[in-house]
Amino acid sequence: MNFETEAIRVQLDNALHREHSVPLFMTSSFTFADAEEARAMFNDEISGNIYSRYSNPNTDEFITKLCRLEGAEDGISTATGMSAMFTSIAALLNQGDHVLASRAIFGSTHQLFTKIFPKWGIEHSYFNIHRPEKWEELIQPNTKMIFVETPSNPGLDIIDLEYLGKVAEKHNLILNVDNCFATPYLQNPIDFGAHLVTHSATKYIDGQGRALGGAIVGKKELIDEIQFFARHTGPAMSPFNAWILSKSLETLAIRMERHCENARKIAEYFEGHDELEVTKYPFLESHPQHELAKKQMKYGGGIVTFIVKGGLERGEAFLNHLKMLSLTPNLGDTRTTVTHPASTTHSKLTEEERAKVGIAPGLVRISVGLENVNDILADIEQALHATRLKTVSKF
Repeated sequence: MNFETEAIRVQLDNALHREHSVPLFMTSSFTFADAEEARAMFNDEISGNIYSRYSNPNTDEFITKLCRLEGAEDGISTATGMSAMFTSIAALLNQGDHVLASRAIFGSTHQLFTKIFPKWGIEHSYFNIHRPEKWEELIQPNTKMIFVETPSNPGLDIIDLEYLGKVAEKHNLILNVDNCFATPYLQNPIDFGAHLVTHSATKYIDGQGRALGGAIVGKKELIDEIQFFARHTGPAMSPFNAWILSKSLETLAIRMERHCENARKIAEYFEGHDELEVTKYPFLESHPQHELAKKQMKYGGGIVTFIVKGGLERGEAFLNHLKMLSLTPNLGDTRTTVTHPASTTHSKLTEEERAKVGIAPGLVRISVGLENVNDILADIEQALHATRLKTVSKF
């Protein structure tokens, strides 16, 4: 079946009352027919639900559907996107192991590599996304995993997944790709050689700012290890959230098409604007990795970034003058949301660290929603006009 059909029609056979919409299974545990069934299930001799920290019909359906959409063998859902990132790494690495990662990653993922994993003796090296000829040189004898996100948050850098897939195969490494910005509708990293794909389902997969969730999908032998780790450390997704997210997948394709259409129009409109230094969007020809983006992605995604003239003060003033767009760190919502990364999501990075990944003081990230694009354009335009350099004000 095609993507849209699978997202709607893949359902687990749990219908007890011939219900057309999958019901909620809000239970902490499940009963056994007899003692022998309990023994066999706990020893993995037969499949079935034991405890909702392990599995639940709602989480099973959500992850089964996502695996089909990503082309993955197996998967596991988690409570949040960051629990997915953490679990996908912590479950597979040991003391003394090394991760090669793109420097252009989400701020909290950066904190994992620099503040948390070093406590366990897990090392990392960052590669410069703009110097792919140097990436392979950073692989060490103890390197076990390559971790990247593409497009990156918030810089919208694109990483060559096919090349990294070949590097991972050559050196017997696990390629772990954060696919949050693209979603399985726009990009399937497994097709390019990824072994694991991670998601913050809180973003576009939910799409309406309602529920937290994460997911890890990929090779079954890796997911088996990850599942063991997750069962005993407990980053379980709520059945209620899984129910919401599974239903959300049914509209992912049509929502992403509108997100992308609106984002492209906004990027084209504001490219070269007098009040902006840079407008960045993967499907603009001016994007440094435009051709690579078109090779890997179906459309350009729903995120546009601006660097407003005037730096940090102007960036904050711009946000304060928006009338309709929402100021929030979340993205992928039906509502257009705006963030100033230097003072919020990436504020824990030093100024030098932000500069290395293209986060200028005046950078503004816009997650383009599903409103009429003319209303989004008008709000951005009036905020730029109200804060133009000769009248800049924070109030």
